Amino acid sequence: MVADATDVAQVARLAGESDVVISATRPVPGSERDLVVTAKALLEGVRRSAARLIVVGGAATLRTPNGVLVHEEPGFPADILPIALACAEQHAVFTEESEVDWTYASPPAVIEPGERTGTYRLGLDDLLVDAEGKSEISMEDFAVALLDEVLHQKYRRMRFTAAY
Repeated sequence: MVADATDVAQVARLAGESDVVISATRPVPGSERDLVVTAKALLEGVRRSAARLIVVGGAATLRTPNGVLVHEEPGFPADILPIALACAEQHAVFTEESEVDWTYASPPAVIEPGERTGTYRLGLDDLLVDAEGKSEISMEDFAVALLDEVLHQKYRRMRFTAAY
């Protein structure tokens, strides 16, 4: 996939009608690099508006309690390595951006449908784990964390993560 002028123009038009754009995409297996193309198109489209961009990315570049990046942990599942590496590239696209008002939201290791508790912890570049070593959150609570960021704007031009 290559973003063209039409894609960027459409993002710009839609962003121009909004205060905040939230993007959460996951390409089909084999098209993982689309994350990078989409990230660049989103940034360029939002650049042409006054909207803020919040992107749900991946956990690949969070640092584990062992001090290494999630996707570099021994035993990291080979079947999800392509999406993890694409998320790492996607994150790099944002960290190199200095003009657009962006936020990159990294989920914990496990994000699944569940209950909305309204309770979670926030962090920056470290994988959040509980006392048992679990790194997880429900999709419902992660959505609340995103909306809280829209309202409170604590992580501008940076990444944050949320977990129990």
